[in-house]
This record gives sequence, C-alpha cells and structure tokens, in this order.
Amino acid sequence: MTTQQTDKTATATARELAVEGAYEFTPKVFPDDRGLFVATYQRPLFSDATGHPFPVFQASQSHSRRGVVRGVHFTSTPPGTAKHVYCARGRALDLVVDLRVGSPTFGQWDSVLLDQEHFRSTYLPVGVGHAFVALEDDTAMVYLMSGPFVAENEHAVSPLDPALGLPVTLDGVEPVLSDRDTVAPTLAQARELGILPDYRTSLALEAAL
Repeated sequence: MTTQQTDKTATATARELAVEGAYEFTPKVFPDDRGLFVATYQRPLFSDATGHPFPVFQASQSHSRRGVVRGVHFTSTPPGTAKHVYCARGRALDLVVDLRVGSPTFGQWDSVLLDQEHFRSTYLPVGVGHAFVALEDDTAMVYLMSGPFVAENEHAVSPLDPALGLPVTLDGVEPVLSDRDTVAPTLAQARELGILPDYRTSLALEAAL
C-alpha cells in the first residue's frame, strides 16, 4: 500500500480582539479532492500571541439549531477557566465579553464569525465571558478548557442585556435560550451581586496557566 504524504506545515495568523487578552486565530486550511486538513490549535503561534501555551484539561462540544444563544457564561475567579473555541460544523457568531471588574475593557465585547470553511478560533482568557448565536442548524462548537466543568462555579450574564447590546437576534428568529440563561442577571446586577471576576485576580490566574 502506498501512502502519499503532503506537506502540511501548519501556519496561522493571530489577531488581538477588542477585549484585552482575547484573540482570534485563523489557520491555513489544506483542501484536496478528499476533503481538507486543518490544525485548529497550534502551540507555537498561540504561545507567541498569549505568552503561554494552552493547558488543555477538558474538551467539550455542543450542537445547536439556528437561533440558539448560549451564554454569556463565565467561571468563578478563582478558580477561573480559559477557553479556546472553534466551530467544527455549521456557522456561529462567537462573542467575547469582558466581565472583569477593573479591566480597561470592562463591559466591552467583540465578535468573530466561526465556521467550517475558515476554522477561525477564539481564545478567551480567565475572567472573560463567552457567548455565541448559532447561524445554521446543527452548528457544532468545540471548546478546549483549562480546567474542569464544576457546576457550582459556573455563572451567566444575560445575553439580552440591553446595556451590552450583543447581536444575538437573527432576522425572523426569536433567540432560543436555556432556562439558566433566560433568568441570568444583567451585567449591572451581576456586579451588584459580587459574582463577576476581578481583573487583577484574573490576570494572576492567567499568568499561572
């Protein structure tokens, strides 16, 4: 049996987002008559951009129909969790929201279109909130996480908070939210409750990854 090898030296570009410490990565995709090959995480590039490699503790996946909104989710800090997210199938508008009290970009957000054509990914540092809206049925999102999922450490801010103004409503489709996200507090309410991550604490945990 003959195996044909193709040089797939992985290359990608990194772009810092409007939220401090968050990045978009765009890898090179290698298509051929069989399909395609792509490296969705590249340690050298990631380390150069963020200052550290990504310590994968857990990989998770979600599937969503068009109009589903998941988030804005974040982890108690400490322990804090960083995430590396990409779309394996379908399309999603991925949203990175700065929830770190004291951050120079607190309350700001940025968005990245994730799909199965370009295989962009987003990196969310410790303390930064994550949300997305599925733009197609059966959109599959893959999450690499720096720590375990512990239910009591997981929180949410409402993706419909008008003060945030997240673009989560699609034409002709009402946002589909979980019960948890439907009753989630606004950003201001979450701050009053004292559940939002602290900026300096988040940076210290990020540096320790």
